[in-house]
Amino acid sequence: MISLLIVDDHPVVRDGLRGMFGADPRFEVVGEAGDGAEAVSAAERLRPDVILMDLRMPGTDGVAAIKELAKRGVPSRVLVLTTYDTDSHVLPAIEAGATGYLLKEAPRAELVRAVEAAARGQAVLSPTVATRLLGQVRKPAPALLSRRELEVLELIAQGSTNREAAKRLYISETTVKTHLLHVYAKLGVNDRAAAVAAAFSRGYLTPRD
Repeated sequence: MISLLIVDDHPVVRDGLRGMFGADPRFEVVGEAGDGAEAVSAAERLRPDVILMDLRMPGTDGVAAIKELAKRGVPSRVLVLTTYDTDSHVLPAIEAGATGYLLKEAPRAELVRAVEAAARGQAVLSPTVATRLLGQVRKPAPALLSRRELEVLELIAQGSTNREAAKRLYISETTVKTHLLHVYAKLGVNDRAAAVAAAFSRGYLTPRD
């Protein structure tokens, strides 16, 4: 029997997953959590075989929770179950230590097989995610961020607005926006938050920055 911890901030989703797996004698749902911090605490206490982890949650998100679980040495396998399949979601989750990445639109049978595979320690990826990761491997290495682009990104990570960053760097606000557009293109993201997250996950920025 495979023990499961279900992590999602939507009670309806948790109820649905609990009903699905609870009715199958191969699984035992040992707990639920509504955010990443609660998930880490429950995982340490319950030690489930597999954690079904959502990514976008208030407070501590899924990626932060996966990193914390690895830091604390919790042996549970983490299978991400989310609606997001963009690079800014997939790569950080895999890099943080997720065993698999599945979309919520997956059929029931696929989800069951994925949980069983994750419990065995096998990597599990939805077809669209696997295709995206393969594309990442095949495409040329991303261009490095320039010194000025890093300076702009560091200020943005600290919470500066474009105007504040421009003032700090003695450049125009338009130039800041241009640097950010270059950063987005190089990191393969579409907004400021995703750029900062990608920069941290890829080592361009550190917590000290």
